[in-house]
Amino acid sequence: MPERIALIALIQEAYTNGARLYKACAETGLSKRTYRRWYREGQVQADLRPTAARPEPANKLEEHERQQILSVCNQTEYASLPPSQIVPTLLDNGIYIASESSFYRVLNAHGQLNHRGRTQAAVNRSKPLSYRADGPNQVWSWDITYLASIVKGQFYYLYLFEDIYSRKIVGYEVHEQESGEYAAALIQRCLLREQCFNTPLVLHSDNGAPMKSLTMKAKLEELGITASLSRPRVSNDNPFSESLFKTLKYRPQWPASGFSCLATAREWVEKFVTWYNDEHKHSQLNFVSPGQRHALQDGAILAKRKKVLEAAKERKPMRWSTEIRNCEAVGAVTLNPDKAPEEGVINAA
Repeated sequence: MPERIALIALIQEAYTNGARLYKACAETGLSKRTYRRWYREGQVQADLRPTAARPEPANKLEEHERQQILSVCNQTEYASLPPSQIVPTLLDNGIYIASESSFYRVLNAHGQLNHRGRTQAAVNRSKPLSYRADGPNQVWSWDITYLASIVKGQFYYLYLFEDIYSRKIVGYEVHEQESGEYAAALIQRCLLREQCFNTPLVLHSDNGAPMKSLTMKAKLEELGITASLSRPRVSNDNPFSESLFKTLKYRPQWPASGFSCLATAREWVEKFVTWYNDEHKHSQLNFVSPGQRHALQDGAILAKRKKVLEAAKERKPMRWSTEIRNCEAVGAVTLNPDKAPEEGVINAA
């Protein structure tokens, strides 16, 4: 009530001094309709809702019915069943106490709305933490994909590590099986090749068996690498590797009929990696190659493009209705950026 009186006084003071009533109400966060409901017959009206008499609903369960629900749910034959199973079973026996929703409400009110039975309870998995990379060798992503052979049902397995900042493939191997041992040995060779030992590094992957193997976990701890995992069966949590695999398998040279042998698969992947890292102009990097971005050459390359475009526009300005194309270097890259920074985006650097 004191707050109502103070707000009404402020509104009336503004109105008396020439302000429009609806404008004065808006300044206090009220509508004109609310003002008129609060101020009637020259007095500020109190809020009568807390003291209003509210009769009990006619369809409210009686106490003996609530106790009957608890008694039935705690019987041995129903103890491991949810209300969605209990109510139809009772109906088959010619008994109706209440609806499933009423069963749930009563159980919840008495602290008995818990997982029933021996099956594993459902787990709500939150999104993985976001990591931000503003330079190379800060956040890597990796995954394993199938490479079909010419023999139906036989596959080779491509292990691929990618730097999300530059999109460069920093390590790859093709094997005849999925194995945490192969992945652990490859990640160590990647660090040697990139010369980033003893520097903070985040390695993101999905929830495959090699990714969660004890060998891989032990190797990551030994190398001081922070492991990041996607949620089970959520491919969107590992978008960089998934996008790279699509680029891989939609190349015109991709053998649609399969690879004839392991050596052929390795040779093809080696050629792809060379093209991808050094020749492919990546659309998400403003069309510089991953290798150029990884070597921090993208700024100079884009600045040179800008000069060429500006000179062309100066020669024939009538051909440009707007500014020249964007030639700014791409900034930092964030893995799983849906969370706000204050909720979990971590700077990997």
